[in-house]
Amino acid sequence: MFEIKKATAGDIPLIRELTFLVWPQTYASILTQEQIDYMLEMMYSESSLQKQITKDGCQFIIVYEDGSPVGFASYSEEEPRRWKLNKIYILQNQQGKGTGKYLINYIIEEIKKYNANSIFLQVNQHNKAKSFYERLGFNEVDFVNLDIGNGFFMNDYIMEKKL
Repeated sequence: MFEIKKATAGDIPLIRELTFLVWPQTYASILTQEQIDYMLEMMYSESSLQKQITKDGCQFIIVYEDGSPVGFASYSEEEPRRWKLNKIYILQNQQGKGTGKYLINYIIEEIKKYNANSIFLQVNQHNKAKSFYERLGFNEVDFVNLDIGNGFFMNDYIMEKKL
């Protein structure tokens, strides 16, 4: 049984704990250790998460199974009626159990309350999650080579789902 809790700044330590359990395994075969370390600091430091939650308008949610946290997601309205799934990470032992689908469906229901007409995301060109998003109705609409500093790039597909 899944349960969703809206996260606050007080949940930053838990978000960071989940990140460090998921991120290294997810990206070890795709990115160098140096890029992983850089991106973790850039996007998941306490100060970065604090800014995302309090200033950037990102709504973080944590998913629990039987009372234990097993993943999280973040989403925000990027332009009128167009929302972005910024992050979704599920513990490896939860993958394939419907947890990610549950989280995305929850987010879609939440953003529909704001008359959203689409949700989009970025996924690394080598990330096997791309097929997961395709199964949920996301379509590839663009590709970006985003310079994130320190000589690192994010080579991502932009995928979108019309609501």
